[in-house]
Amino acid sequence: MLDKPGELPSHLRRRVAIDRVGPEVDGGRFAVKRLVGDRVLVQADIVCDGHDELDCRLHVRHGETGQWTVEPLTCVGNDLWEASFTVDRIGLWQYVVTARVDTFATWLRDLGRREEVGEDLTLELAVGAELVHAAAHRAPAAAADEMAKHALRLRGADGAQAARDARLSELMTTYADHRDESRLEPPRPIWVDRSRAGQGAWYEAFPRSWGPAGQHGTLADLADRLDYVRGMGFDVLYLAPIHPIGTTCRKGRNNAVVADVDDVGSPWAIGSSAGGHTAIHPHLGTLADFERLRRRAESLGMELALDLAIQCSPDHPWVREHPEWFRHRPDGTIRHAENPPHAYQDIVPLDFQCAQWRQLWEALGGVVRFWVDQGVRIFRVDNPHTKPFAFWEWLIADIHRTHPGVIFLAEAFTRPKTMYRLAKLGFTQSYTYFTWRTGKRELADYILEVTAPPVADFYRPNFWPNTPDILHESLQRGGRPMFMVRAALAALTVGNWGIYGPAFELLEATPRVQGGEDYLDSETYEIKDWHFDAPTSLAPFITRLNEVRRTEAALSRIRPPVIQSIDDPHMLAWSRYDAASGSRVLAVVSLEPATPRTGLVELSLDALGLAGIEAVVAHDLLDGTTHAWDLAALSIECTPQAPVRVFRIVPLAPEPTARHAPAD
Repeated sequence: MLDKPGELPSHLRRRVAIDRVGPEVDGGRFAVKRLVGDRVLVQADIVCDGHDELDCRLHVRHGETGQWTVEPLTCVGNDLWEASFTVDRIGLWQYVVTARVDTFATWLRDLGRREEVGEDLTLELAVGAELVHAAAHRAPAAAADEMAKHALRLRGADGAQAARDARLSELMTTYADHRDESRLEPPRPIWVDRSRAGQGAWYEAFPRSWGPAGQHGTLADLADRLDYVRGMGFDVLYLAPIHPIGTTCRKGRNNAVVADVDDVGSPWAIGSSAGGHTAIHPHLGTLADFERLRRRAESLGMELALDLAIQCSPDHPWVREHPEWFRHRPDGTIRHAENPPHAYQDIVPLDFQCAQWRQLWEALGGVVRFWVDQGVRIFRVDNPHTKPFAFWEWLIADIHRTHPGVIFLAEAFTRPKTMYRLAKLGFTQSYTYFTWRTGKRELADYILEVTAPPVADFYRPNFWPNTPDILHESLQRGGRPMFMVRAALAALTVGNWGIYGPAFELLEATPRVQGGEDYLDSETYEIKDWHFDAPTSLAPFITRLNEVRRTEAALSRIRPPVIQSIDDPHMLAWSRYDAASGSRVLAVVSLEPATPRTGLVELSLDALGLAGIEAVVAHDLLDGTTHAWDLAALSIECTPQAPVRVFRIVPLAPEPTARHAPAD
């Protein structure tokens, strides 16, 4: 019934307050992220005036229209209530918390107290009978008749015993009065992704550099060499754009403004007379070749990830067919992309503010759907922070309506809160500032920031030591030991990591200009002749890192690492622990790996499930050796040859107590 004008609104009768609900993101505006199979713990502070008993419930459903399942919340102390549920399907889930004063439970509690002190219960049992009669009016006929019999027993000689009948409590809960119930609004959303969203090793490749020496490689060439990538243990093969490349204002080698006749151009200058975002560069092959590559990857247990770069070359068909989608200068020309002082003369950006923005959005959505129809389920999105937030929220939700398993990785090297907003809008994973975090304290702080709530409830980090246009100064000066350290930090601290290869495993470290982060002779502008079998390659080390990730349960799910205390200011130690399997991994790296360093580690034993344990066996997961450790004095050394140490820790079994023969 609606409140009459001028009357106090009926919701003011609600006596229960629901506070500090979790998990949630921005009060339910955005979805919490979880993986299929996760157990979701819901907690809420629930309070009421007075001393009444409360009935608090968790309501859960899959989707927006499914049937709610309901289970009780339990008070675990200090007015904190909780319950948990398992998300066993991908897609959208919702939960709601409700709470009400439980009049019958309060009466039953007080009845017991009165009985303990010997009070006459006649009147109180009559009160209880009236409560049962009132509830019976809300019940169907059969249940109402049953409740009437319970009410009659309450007025009888065994009324106190009848009050404790479990069936009566069940009926009173089922047909309770919910008119003044408090309800959490709006429902809190949870987006559940498939497991690949939380755990994966990515390898970025330019297909044109995977052909015979000196020749333009094809998708077929890459398909024939996938054993190399899979052999290192990578799960996702991310392809730089495979579309036709424009010729107008094409960039030459080393980002030269004027290209030579044989320069191949940047793959991110998308579009030519051969087509746009749904076409394949003629030199790479055909859609049939793409399908062969995808199936070959699938047969090896890998997935393909495509680059989604929403930008065009001046030769893109859209420039001719839809000039209204671009921003023009007064003289009619289209302004090229730029981020002063950087200029991208070979790229023209789309105008998301144009009058025909709806048609533009639909066309871009059509691009994604085209590749989804080709079997693509992972997209690495180029510079999403330069496009409207609302566009991404719409696009990702639109794709997920029919294909909830599609993964979107945001390549957004921008301000932290912008990166977080994109994650909230729906991006499955995100690039991070990991590349620029090199000091001990800043690394420790950043790793914990992006792997623990509240950030981890919506943001999944993907750590990359390098990309085609980011060669960090630490790699330029640090040599092989630093490459090993950065790989271990990326691979062993978070669920997703990646490298731009073969540049990484082949230790490419020469910048185009001193103080810059661009590669000299960057693959972005030319075909590279990679020597995959170079004796100095880090491929064996990377292979071992990925093997450790797969075989150690402590590393197989997203969980915040514990930064462990080590007294050397240039050494970082961290651990990860899986209580269910008993898997414990301790990693130690030297952040100044050119010189030997030794640190005394003081482990947080509780964080490793080792409380009360004084000695362990440590299996070195990189060199295969085994060590007996006294945890009271644990010293670990890193050298230029072994700047990374990774151990599986196993508690020493206590010696069996000696059995004495019985006395004669």
